[in-house]
Amino acid sequence: MARELISVVDDDESIRRTTALLIESFGFRAAAFESAESFLKSGQLHDTLCLIVDVQMPGLNGLQLQSHLAAEGCRIPIIFITAYDDKESRRRAMQAGAVAFLGKPFSDEQLLQIIRSALRGERKAARNLISVVDDDESIRRTTALLIESFGFRAAAFESADAFLRSGQLHDTACLIVDVRMPGTSGLEFQSHLADEGCRIPIIFITAYDDKESRRRAMQAGAVAFLGKPFSDEQLLQIIRSALGHEKRGTETT
Repeated sequence: MARELISVVDDDESIRRTTALLIESFGFRAAAFESAESFLKSGQLHDTLCLIVDVQMPGLNGLQLQSHLAAEGCRIPIIFITAYDDKESRRRAMQAGAVAFLGKPFSDEQLLQIIRSALRGERKAARNLISVVDDDESIRRTTALLIESFGFRAAAFESADAFLRSGQLHDTACLIVDVRMPGTSGLEFQSHLADEGCRIPIIFITAYDDKESRRRAMQAGAVAFLGKPFSDEQLLQIIRSALGHEKRGTETT
């Protein structure tokens, strides 16, 4: 567990120090920051596996830090701590994906259990990265948020070329790809991956469903060919099927 870094962001020096010491007593590494800004500038963002964040702070508050990280595509599990528990802040934090919302003071055992739960979820989700490739920014954002609401990690890219340059290819467990895009189209992207020997399951989505594109996609091994809009449950079932390595294709509009 020594490799697992937990970062504490709290403007109260006493809380920072005692929480960091507590985390280290659990066997984790701890880093403490007096503000969201100092955490973001620290270079520790990509090493941090779980964040413990105060809700009310000068400058960027905890909820704003959560929003900022989400907008940057960073999905570190967040445990909020606060001396001023209010229902609206709790609702916003949990709705945006927080692991927990703890009122100060909290017990050592309570914090340890929540950290362990957060790290288990992070390790499980790390094996299930779903990448979305779509030139429509609105579709990318809403699909990525939907995927995360299912409990997976999501990464979004505006083009096939952006995805291929990202370094996420070997981490991606399933691809959701628009058929029609500027530059490399979805079908061309599928062919390129096949030529490279990459067999990531592909779910095609399109607002322009035509029989020939559908035929080519499914014949080349696509998991599904979905017409926009599609239901949340429909997408979830297809992703689960893809991750379960089920071989039968799904053609639906």
